[in-house]
Amino acid sequence: MPEAHKPLPYAGIRVIEFTHMVMGPTCGLLLGDLGAEVIKVEPVEGDNTRRLLGSGAGFFPAFNRNKKSIALDLKRPEGIEAALRLIATADIVSENFKPGTMKKLGLDYERLKKLNPRLIYVSHKGFLPGPYDHRTALDEVVQMMGGLAYMTGRAGDPLRAGSSVNDIMGGMFGAIGAMAALRQREQTGEGCEVQSALFENNIFLVAQHMLQFAATGKAADPMPSRISAWAVYDVFTVKDGEQIFLAAVSDKQWAIFCKAFGLEEMLADPRLKTNNDRVLAREWMMPVLRSHLADHSAAELSAVFEQNELPFAPITKPQDLFDDPHLNATGGLAPIRMNDGSTSKAPLMPFTIGGERPGIRLQPPLLGEHTNALLTEVGYSDADIEALRSQRITTGD
Repeated sequence: MPEAHKPLPYAGIRVIEFTHMVMGPTCGLLLGDLGAEVIKVEPVEGDNTRRLLGSGAGFFPAFNRNKKSIALDLKRPEGIEAALRLIATADIVSENFKPGTMKKLGLDYERLKKLNPRLIYVSHKGFLPGPYDHRTALDEVVQMMGGLAYMTGRAGDPLRAGSSVNDIMGGMFGAIGAMAALRQREQTGEGCEVQSALFENNIFLVAQHMLQFAATGKAADPMPSRISAWAVYDVFTVKDGEQIFLAAVSDKQWAIFCKAFGLEEMLADPRLKTNNDRVLAREWMMPVLRSHLADHSAAELSAVFEQNELPFAPITKPQDLFDDPHLNATGGLAPIRMNDGSTSKAPLMPFTIGGERPGIRLQPPLLGEHTNALLTEVGYSDADIEALRSQRITTGD
């Protein structure tokens, strides 16, 4: 089969998702990008993330491409009946509602597995079953209680990471679990329940700091005040107040750095012979380096570091990435429909398969955009659909 016509890995897999916000939608996003047919079940008023402002304004277009939308009122028995008909056609059900919500609706795994033993059921929660599982969790909650905010902020000033890291990674682990369950189903013929949780995801993120303590007996310091493992590994303020991250993480890189910037005396200084020597000398060494580089522009430093294959990075704001030459040259950004109907660009999955990035086959759906087609597929007549619409049990096209 020619490369261009190879099916995506999960083509033919149907996913019904009852999700909102970030964690659950990320799971469906990943499966959808990899070829699965993902059907998003929304309330008749639409997923709340369609209307969020501020930091949530980009949630819906970011996490809901390659999906279809059907609008159903799950508080009404007719809406549940329609959902059950869809689930009967599914390989995977994914949800991220509060514990107990799906059971109240009659859409929990215990009930659904009796209807379809091959079903894979992915639950995204705040905590895996245990003493905390009754708590309401948010990304910020688990960052605070799971050590990540402590590590990100300055001492005495815990700070959440600048992205929904646990929501996004929790959804990714839900998708990985679903993939593993699909493989297991090939072996056993039976589905199973997969559980992914924000808190446990956060603990996985800080495992390196936990084991640093186990290995050294010393608690890990927050990142802003840590003793770095590398001597030159920092943000420098340079000409015209610009900032740039510069690093030299080996003795070879230190030698290249010193020669490139006329620092032969420092290269010859026995107090700076090894990386560990330089780490211990940072208190007096770094002011010397900062002063020496202060009159260079960020562009000049970038050119020298790139020419000498040394690590460096401009301090970039998220909005600047739309114009990033690498992302645009490699096809890492693709057109996406925003909530207001305008078009922007969105990052694709950060991997290739056979040299290709999984792309956008379906734009983030309009509310209920696929309602008619999906209900017709599971046996509803035009009159049935019109009756559901007239009672506000469904909406859309």
